[in-house]
Amino acid sequence: MKTLLHLLPVILSGLVLSAHFLRGGRIGVVMVCLAALLLLVVRERWVARLMQVLLLLGALEWVRTMLVLVAERRSLSEPWIRMAVILSAVVLFTAASALVFQGARLRERYSPGAVPRGK
Repeated sequence: MKTLLHLLPVILSGLVLSAHFLRGGRIGVVMVCLAALLLLVVRERWVARLMQVLLLLGALEWVRTMLVLVAERRSLSEPWIRMAVILSAVVLFTAASALVFQGARLRERYSPGAVPRGK
C-alpha cells in the first residue's frame, strides 16, 4: 500500500497526460500512456528509467501545449496568464513525478534482483 502511495504522482501524471491526448484524438498515444502505467507492476530498473523518460517527455508536451495556447489567446486578446500559471503547475508536477523513483522505497523496488516484500 505504501508503494502505491509513492507511485500516486506517477499514476496521476500518466492519467492526466492520457486525458490530454484523448482530448486531442490521439488514441495511440493514450494507449502508450496507459500501457506504461501497467508496466509499473514490473520490478525492473528499466521500468523506472522508462517512466522517468516518459514523464519528462510528458512535461515537455505540457510546455508545448502551454506555448501554443498562450500564443492563441494572446492573438485573440484573451486573458492567458491564469492558464499559463495552471499549466506551469502541471509541468512542474509531471516533471517532479519522475523524481519519485529516486526515493528509497522505489529505488529498492526497481533495483536489480528486487525481491517482493514479505517473501
